[in-house]
Amino acid sequence: MKITQISKAFSIIFLSLATLIGNAQNKSIDSTQNEEKIYRATPDKINDLVHTKLDVKFDYKKCYLYGKAWITLKPHFYPTNSLTLDAKGMDIKNVSINNGSINSPLKFTYDSLQLKINLGKTYKSSENYTIYIAYTAKPNEYKAKGSQAITDAKGLYFINPDSSVKGKPVQIWTQGETEGSSVWFPTIDHPNQKTTEEIIMTVPSKYVTLSNGALISQKKNNDGTRTDTWKMDKPHSPYLFMMAVGDFKIYHDKYKNIPVDYYLEPAYASYAKDIFGKTPAMIDFYSKKLGIEYPWNKYAQIVVRDYVSGAMENTTATLHGEYVQQTKRELLDGSNGEETIAHELFHQWFGDYVTTESWSNLSVNESFADFSETLWAEHSEGKDAGDAHNYESMQAYLGTPDAKLKNLIRFNYKDKEDMFDVVTYQKGGRILNMLRNYLGEDAFFKGLNLYLKTNAYSNGEAQQLRLALEQVSGKDLNWFFNQWYYGAGNPDLNITYKWDDKNKTQTVYLTQKQKLDAFILPMKIDVYASGKKITLEHWMLSKTDSVCFPLEVKPDLVNVDADKILLMSKKDTKTVQEFAFQYKNAPLYVDRLEAVEAAIKKINTKEAQEILIAALKDPFYGLRIEAINNLKLDNEELKKQILPSIINIAKNDANTLVRAAAIESIGNLQDKTYLPVFIESIKNPSYAIEGAALNSIAAIDMSQAKALAKNLEKDSKGPLSSAIVNVYSVEGSDAEFPYVYQSFTEAGIQSKFQLIPGFASLLMNVNNIDNLKKGLVELKSMSKQYKNYGADKYINVMLNNVLKSKQNDLDKAAANDKANLQTQIQEIEKTINDINML
Repeated sequence: MKITQISKAFSIIFLSLATLIGNAQNKSIDSTQNEEKIYRATPDKINDLVHTKLDVKFDYKKCYLYGKAWITLKPHFYPTNSLTLDAKGMDIKNVSINNGSINSPLKFTYDSLQLKINLGKTYKSSENYTIYIAYTAKPNEYKAKGSQAITDAKGLYFINPDSSVKGKPVQIWTQGETEGSSVWFPTIDHPNQKTTEEIIMTVPSKYVTLSNGALISQKKNNDGTRTDTWKMDKPHSPYLFMMAVGDFKIYHDKYKNIPVDYYLEPAYASYAKDIFGKTPAMIDFYSKKLGIEYPWNKYAQIVVRDYVSGAMENTTATLHGEYVQQTKRELLDGSNGEETIAHELFHQWFGDYVTTESWSNLSVNESFADFSETLWAEHSEGKDAGDAHNYESMQAYLGTPDAKLKNLIRFNYKDKEDMFDVVTYQKGGRILNMLRNYLGEDAFFKGLNLYLKTNAYSNGEAQQLRLALEQVSGKDLNWFFNQWYYGAGNPDLNITYKWDDKNKTQTVYLTQKQKLDAFILPMKIDVYASGKKITLEHWMLSKTDSVCFPLEVKPDLVNVDADKILLMSKKDTKTVQEFAFQYKNAPLYVDRLEAVEAAIKKINTKEAQEILIAALKDPFYGLRIEAINNLKLDNEELKKQILPSIINIAKNDANTLVRAAAIESIGNLQDKTYLPVFIESIKNPSYAIEGAALNSIAAIDMSQAKALAKNLEKDSKGPLSSAIVNVYSVEGSDAEFPYVYQSFTEAGIQSKFQLIPGFASLLMNVNNIDNLKKGLVELKSMSKQYKNYGADKYINVMLNNVLKSKQNDLDKAAANDKANLQTQIQEIEKTINDINML
């Protein structure tokens, strides 16, 4: 499961608005501290799933699934005469014991959540038995709580089933994690169950189907339908079952002799290779890194509408949200989906091949998938890219107020959905990278290989991971796992320095400021002096510590945590001169980033400006953007020094996002001298560059920007669409509403968040009540869908601004306009009240 796209959107839009949502965050902390501490045991295994055969048909009008299930089981150890299956919100038509072609009815009770069956005899663990169940699944009538990762949990989704939304495809798809599979078929819906699978789907013959495993047969029926049979011959957990039905075009790729297929909407079919084409290389890379070949008979990826998360690692058939669908033009500015593609693929080993035994141990699924994003970034783009991803993951964890209260492995939690958070994902991924650094590359991956082989097609937990790594490395890791897996929080390190010129000694003082006990921190300390670097190995074992060592001269730099690997917040008291040395001489991305961040805080000093000027040529594009964004051109002396470089970057940098940042920087001058640069940039195929150019033109001449925006509407996405909306938010009205509305409704999650201010501003100028209502409906819907992220509070602030604008208009309006404005005000007030009640 991947949640990063939502998290990114949240961080971009809402973290800058912390004052608006601070109260909600504080409540979150209080509720976590006061929540009931219930021990969440791994579910007992009374009966084991062996094989699941499903025969399903769909009622598009009612949004029902008509199903037949043949479930083969056996007692786990103790003899038993009963069976309990999860079956949520179904109509149960028949429950029988199946003996070949004979079904003999069994007694059962059903409470709408669990089906309790009297087997009629006692079975031993050596005996298999098969239960036949005829049922109707009604997912739209079943209500279940979602989470930050999974915003809905009804298991089976009918998308536009009556074709009422013009231009929107008709689709069916499933989402099993955490316990959604039992909404559409009876099963033992726990991750510590494993079963082989056969799914027989009867669908309209015009549609394509996808499920786990191999498509073994297709049969045309006389009623315009087709029956497809998919078979999975290796065991996996019920939450990883999947189905998808719809109008998809399939691009056939391969890894060695394994089919690798991409299912996309027809409009994006020609971009299949551009979007997913790195998948075979990823499979090859991960297979070699783990020493275990891809463990399944195929790998497919499908993109669906209205998906309730980022993506889901269904065994052999990953399902993606529509945000990964991008044209070649969009991909010029970077893939929305590459890290997600890597993340879900790695789950095929960590999560599917070996599955967490309980949601408490979700880390052995999701922390590894997060870690895999760092691995792939390193491999495909270089160490800077991997380090940047790893560092950003740490910052996501450190920036979440209640995260420090939670263990990575949690046997006490309020709800299983709470496990899908920055602790399990981003903190867990950083912890794995620390473990990799501590053990060394070879020992770490050989340990992962042992863990996977030992628990193949079964379940794992953190202790089994520890034992595998200990067996390979020969090192005791209890201290590490007790601290990072079974403990909460992180060190908050304060670093100070003292040079004793008389005795020629350098002392480094280390203090852990957190309220928790001391963390054990093995670290490297690099010392730069007299043109040389020496590395000290140090273990910090207490909350206060010092390291003292002799030197012939005062060092140019003492670089604590030289590998930049520790998960911690820190205050480092280096001078800006030392940071300048660090930028030029320390080798890692985070070394340079720290220097850039220190320079931003001391921006008026010569040394700080020199760091940022040097960063304009940094090998990593993200640091070039940081430098551009913080070297303000309102300082005349600095402007003379760097403007030629910024203009050159705007015209020639290899990265489109860097060029866009440079164009925005020049645009902030609001100087017509540079209009030719912006006009030329409007012709660039990059949406980011075009968007930046349009914003810059708008800052100089809004009427010209509006005219250009009209011409750019036809082919506009992402940053360009946002720029057009920004122009229309100032200069637009009802005539521009259709474009803005369409841009908003069709935008991906991240873009939609970014469009909110412009969309809301346009509503201030809209007079058509129908247009206003349509806009309010969209904002209300978004408030509900992303309430967990504080979207409701943010959107309420926007709507209150719209309300005040309309009220001001009412005071100045002519008599014949007042009635319409009063109606608008009523609609806005109603929407605000509805959002407050969510």
